[in-house]
Amino acid sequence: MTIKLSDHFTYRRLLRFTVPSIAMMIFTSIYSVVDGFFVSNFAGKTAFAAVNFIMPLLMFLGSPGFMMGTGGSALVAKFLGEKRHEDANRTFSMLVYVSIGMGLVLTILAMFLLRPVAYAMGARDEMLDNCVLYGRIVAAASIPFVLQMEFQSLFVTAEKPHLGLVVTVAAGVTNMVLDALFVGVFRWGLAGAAAATAISEGIGGLFPLIYFSRKNNSLLKLVPTRIDWRIILKVCGNGSSELMSSISMSLVGMLYNVQLMQYAGENGVSAYGVLMYVSMIFSGAFIGYAVGTAPVISYHYGAQNRDELKSLLRKSSLIIAVFAAAMFALSQGLAHPLAKLFVGYDAELMEMTEGAFRIYSFSFLFMGFSIFASSFFTALNNGLISALISFLRTLLFQSGVVLLLPLIWGLDGIWISIVVAEVLAVIMSGAFIAAKREKYGYA
Repeated sequence: MTIKLSDHFTYRRLLRFTVPSIAMMIFTSIYSVVDGFFVSNFAGKTAFAAVNFIMPLLMFLGSPGFMMGTGGSALVAKFLGEKRHEDANRTFSMLVYVSIGMGLVLTILAMFLLRPVAYAMGARDEMLDNCVLYGRIVAAASIPFVLQMEFQSLFVTAEKPHLGLVVTVAAGVTNMVLDALFVGVFRWGLAGAAAATAISEGIGGLFPLIYFSRKNNSLLKLVPTRIDWRIILKVCGNGSSELMSSISMSLVGMLYNVQLMQYAGENGVSAYGVLMYVSMIFSGAFIGYAVGTAPVISYHYGAQNRDELKSLLRKSSLIIAVFAAAMFALSQGLAHPLAKLFVGYDAELMEMTEGAFRIYSFSFLFMGFSIFASSFFTALNNGLISALISFLRTLLFQSGVVLLLPLIWGLDGIWISIVVAEVLAVIMSGAFIAAKREKYGYA
């Protein structure tokens, strides 16, 4: 049964529609996890620390695509809700072409800036060389990486979430197979892991480009268009929360690594890397749900269907609460086996990782609500509040607590920081949703 944006969404229909987006985000997160597993077990602790050290900077490379995808998806879906199909296609096409240009610029910048940035963060000697080697190979695929992040949202808007899932799964499986071959069999180490990621991102970004360039049965297709700076600024403003979130997460990740180098050295960076792998998968599920529901919210906002908006907010809050409880329970149960899987060769590092995991996992109880709240306002074309929620959650709160709490509790303060930041973000998100309930009609 085909689910349309204009439908009334029951719990079952909402889950069926968003599952492909959730799976897409999880598989995207698995790229880094698979790289980390093979690097840690086949290339050693220093190489593993280097991947985790440079990863926050590399994740930033896809942030413009996420911004253009979420901000553009909200506008395109609104046009579709208003029956302005030609405007929707022209806007969609323009955003894709602009994103290709952004990816090219990011590739060039990364090639020059990776070494000085890694050095400024504290990487030295072998670890610095490893950061640059891995980073430059991955950065070479910035154009398809930007497109992949963008199309994750736009596939949903085109009413083709399942096709988006197929593309992402194909890219993820490619990454796993090539990691096993390049690192496990050929023993190419960091270079092999980076090449596997770059090739898989090529699949994830270029196949959708080909699909939308040809005649298809989705709601969207690439058509001749021209640059409209007014629309681009609107899209960037509306998607600024996602850009802010990506940039802030990268900056906060770098700050965590700097703090961990001071308090625990390479072991701390390695332990944090394992936490990030699990966090990327779990937060990816929340982000995927938010991405999946955003076009639906935007469509009904454009159609002025306020009863459906209210229903979507209520149902989403309950679904996220169930997800959060399940993730917390799962993370507590997996703390020991996951620590053993990634760093079982080092008893001291494994003990540190498991202890950190048990503290960090409390953040999963809260993060989904603020992630959805930010996406909710993006879907309502209120980029200002969406960006403010992301800024407070990912930059202000996390940066503040990770600088303050270690002064009180030492290394444990770093692991506790994320939990405190997520609690503060949920409180702030709830306040914004309550304040705007009359304006948008979801009271």
